[in-house]
Amino acid sequence: MFEILTLNEISDKIYNVFDNNYIVSKDFTSPDAILVRSFQMADYPINDNLLAVARAGAGVNNIPLDRMTEAGVVVFNTPGANANAVKELTICAMLLASRDIVSGITWQATLVGKGAEVPKLVEKGKSQFGGIEIAGKTLGVIGLGAIGVKVANAAVALDMRVLGYDPYLTDENKSKLDPTISLVSMEEVLAKSDFVTLHLPYLEATKNMINADTIAKMKTGAVLINLSRGELVNTTDIKAALDSGKIRRYVVDFPTEDIIGYPKIISIPHLGASTEEAEDNCAVMAAAQLKDYLENGNIKNSVNFPNLSIGRRSAHRMTIAYHTGSGVIEKITAILGNADYTLNFAERKSVGYAIIDTDVPLADGGEAQSIMESISDLDDIINIRIL
Repeated sequence: MFEILTLNEISDKIYNVFDNNYIVSKDFTSPDAILVRSFQMADYPINDNLLAVARAGAGVNNIPLDRMTEAGVVVFNTPGANANAVKELTICAMLLASRDIVSGITWQATLVGKGAEVPKLVEKGKSQFGGIEIAGKTLGVIGLGAIGVKVANAAVALDMRVLGYDPYLTDENKSKLDPTISLVSMEEVLAKSDFVTLHLPYLEATKNMINADTIAKMKTGAVLINLSRGELVNTTDIKAALDSGKIRRYVVDFPTEDIIGYPKIISIPHLGASTEEAEDNCAVMAAAQLKDYLENGNIKNSVNFPNLSIGRRSAHRMTIAYHTGSGVIEKITAILGNADYTLNFAERKSVGYAIIDTDVPLADGGEAQSIMESISDLDDIINIRIL
C-alpha cells in the first residue's frame, strides 16, 4: 500500500490512475510520494521513506532539487500537459496588448449611473482605446518546447509571421513546427518581432535574460509577453523601457506589488494553466508517472534523475540510484559476473540510475541476496529498491 500526500488541491482525475493499492490524503506525515502544484517546498522535511515528488505542472522552482537528489527522491514534472492552456492565454495576451482592451473595460466601468447617455458616451470615448491587429505582424517565440511550438503554430494560423529561437530544440519538436516558421538567432528574434513571447524554464542562466541590454536590441514599440516565470525579466529595466516608449506593452502572468497597476503592464494573476482541462491533464500525468515509478521503478520526465523506462519482462527488479564518477556501473557489472541478470542504466550529471531485472528472487538468502548486499556496500550508492 502506497501513501500519497497532496500539498495542494489536485484534480479528482488522479483516482482514475491510482487503484486500491494507493491511499491519497493531505494529512500524511511520512508519505511514499508527494503530489504538488504551487506549494513552496523549500524547507519541507524529507521523510526517510519518501521516494518521489510529482509536480502537476512544468516549473519546479518551488521544489528543492538538490536536497531531493541527495536523498534519492525522484522529482517529476508534467511537460506539455498544460501546453494548450498556456498557448491560448498567449494568444489572448497578444490581443489584450494590441487592442487596449483592458483599459477600455476599466474606463467603461466609470459610466455606471449615466443611464441613457451610456451609448453616446461609449461612441465618443472609444477612440482613446484604438489598437492594432495581429495579422501580418511578426511574432518571436523564444523557447520551442511543447508550449512554444503550439504558440508558434497558432500564430501562423492567425496570419502572423513567426520567428523562433531555441538552442536546445529537439528533432521531435522541430518536426511539429509549421514549415513557414523561421528558426533564427535570438538577436534576430528581438530585432524583427512586433511581439516577443517567452516559453522557457527559470534557471540561473535565464534569470533576468530580458534586461536593458536585450531590450535595447528589440524593435521599438514591440510587445513583450512572459507567461513562463517572472524572474526571466528584469522588472526595473522593463518599466524603464515602457516609460521611454521603447516597449509598447508588457504582459506578465506573475504579478508582484511593483507591477500591479503600472502603466502599460498587463498583469494576469497566474492563470496560464488555470483551466479545468490543464489541471486534469497535469494531475493525471503526474499520478501516472508516480505510479509507474513506485511499482516498476521506471523514470519518465524527471528533472533531477536520468529518465529510464524498461518494460517488465522478469519476475524481480532492483533499482539503484547512485553518484557518478567512481565507476559504480563497472563495479556492479563485476559483481553480477555471469549471473542471469539484465542491467540497464542512465546517467545525468552527477547522478545515475540503474535497473536490474532477473527471474531469481532477490531476498531468498541465496546468491541473489548476496549480490544485492554486495551492491549495497558500494560507495556512492544513494539508495536501492527491490520491486
